[in-house]
Amino acid sequence: MSQSPLISASELHGLFEMGRGPVVLDIRWTLQNGSDRAGYEAGHIPTAQFVDLGTELAAPPGDGSGASRNDPDDRGRHPLPDTDTFVAAMRGAGVSDDSAVVVYDAGPATAAARTWWLLRYFGHRDVRVLDGGFARWVDEGYSVGTEPSIVAAGSFTARPPLARVLEVEDVLDFARENVLLDARAPERFRGEVEPVDPVAGHIPGAVNRPTTDNVDADGRFLSPEVLDGAFGGLVPKGKDVAVYCGSGVTAAHQILALELVGIDAALYPGSWSGWITDPTRPRA
Repeated sequence: MSQSPLISASELHGLFEMGRGPVVLDIRWTLQNGSDRAGYEAGHIPTAQFVDLGTELAAPPGDGSGASRNDPDDRGRHPLPDTDTFVAAMRGAGVSDDSAVVVYDAGPATAAARTWWLLRYFGHRDVRVLDGGFARWVDEGYSVGTEPSIVAAGSFTARPPLARVLEVEDVLDFARENVLLDARAPERFRGEVEPVDPVAGHIPGAVNRPTTDNVDADGRFLSPEVLDGAFGGLVPKGKDVAVYCGSGVTAAHQILALELVGIDAALYPGSWSGWITDPTRPRA
């Protein structure tokens, strides 16, 4: 049986106790306030390295412009980082090709899942997400550090991807023939409210499954059995799956939940914020 993409706080603590601690990356970030370096400096898992989602795990956002109406800058709010930027970030955090890596954020793993997905996209297999995040680590009474952790530079290299992307030109055909999941809140999917992007609605043919339905009240993922029952009603056998959200961050959380039940899903990186940069693309 393959290794779970999740690791519990007690399991991670046990690895440290045995002297087998992995490289730990702190990815605290929120949609409202961005990367939370201050939170890291106030307290973090010992040895953890802070990685800035906005500058190291994403390229500069698109501005909606392009050479023509039919060639918009549709990268969205959190485009995938270029290879050199991501490699430099991982090396700076001490990640090498043979490193076991654990990533965490404040709690529900939305930012951590982005890092998990990116490491796989750049070919790194041994990466896990701390289930329940930093909140769970603290709740279980494990030690917290406040000093910056010094690590030797890693030797991470980009390798063939272990994760898939859905290109923008294929989105509509994919939605007609397979399952395109929208990971945003239901009210944003329905177009009733839109607190972030300038246009409300969703991609035609998409099905809504908010990431908040993947975790319990403590921010830990539901059991694979429960998730399997939920996704079973959305994903007919034999159909491929792709996921998008507002900007490509929380969609990775959905992909992680699908991974827990054995479903390999692709990411549409531009997501809704990229889709709407071209006014000729249909919206529902």
